[in-house]
Amino acid sequence: MENDIKTTAEAIEAQALPRRHEVHADDESPSQKPLPDAIAKTPVQQKSPAEWAYERLILYIQNFEEQLDDEHEIAMGFAGSDSGVMRIEGMGFFDPDIITFYGSDANGIKTQLIQHVSQLSVMLRALPKHIDRKEPTRIGFRLARDLQDEAGAGENEDATG
Repeated sequence: MENDIKTTAEAIEAQALPRRHEVHADDESPSQKPLPDAIAKTPVQQKSPAEWAYERLILYIQNFEEQLDDEHEIAMGFAGSDSGVMRIEGMGFFDPDIITFYGSDANGIKTQLIQHVSQLSVMLRALPKHIDRKEPTRIGFRLARDLQDEAGAGENEDATG
């Protein structure tokens, strides 16, 4: 049995780490993976609501895409709206509280959703991939790679920026 006594630093660090809990109806459903170092190393309290929502959405998108076959790509539906579905082709945030989704609708028309984090409510959906592409587009992996690249760039900056 491990020693349950923690130092003050360990207790403070444990409080700063985000919590997540999931239960699925079957054992086959993949759960979210642990937070990547690029996300976990900066305490939540130091992030804007937009940055923190953006990072978590990347994890959800990537996890959803891992469940898709080669014939489907990720899209999002607008919860509580009849606006339809948007194929996710990009995502960003604008501190302190705006999340932006870039993509195209079911008719291929360029679409952008700008949403305040307090109104964030999206439904991830699987759409058939574009017929003119051999491979499906996987935005989640590109977004996660960008987070890793950004974290690495931050470590390489000197005190002058």
